[in-house]
Amino acid sequence: MDRKTFIKKTIGALVIAIPAYSILSCSGSDDSEPSSPPQGNSADCASNGTSSSIGTNHGHTLTVSAADVAAGTEKTYNIQGTSDHAHSVTVTAAQFTSLQSNQQISSTSSNDSGHTHSVTISCA
Repeated sequence: MDRKTFIKKTIGALVIAIPAYSILSCSGSDDSEPSSPPQGNSADCASNGTSSSIGTNHGHTLTVSAADVAAGTEKTYNIQGTSDHAHSVTVTAAQFTSLQSNQQISSTSSNDSGHTHSVTISCA
């Protein structure tokens, strides 16, 4: 096997192994903060909705629409996404007020399947 083939096969094996490791490593609560999505000067929750970052993520997704931000009413979201289990995240009325002011908020998911996730919601 030449060097080029060896490198391609090694990288391919790593790409396949990393998602599997991420799923297997989901066994405890996530106390670490997720990396925050970039928030530039044009970030506007009321116009653009939000972007979300989920710590120790393995397929979960969260979408908070501009309409939800404008409504400002407490809401619970299912963040299962492509994961094999569900979690929920509640955004309170006070947190929606922060989003309406284009401020980032943080929360923690429900404790399902023996763990939680840190969640950061920023304006898009």
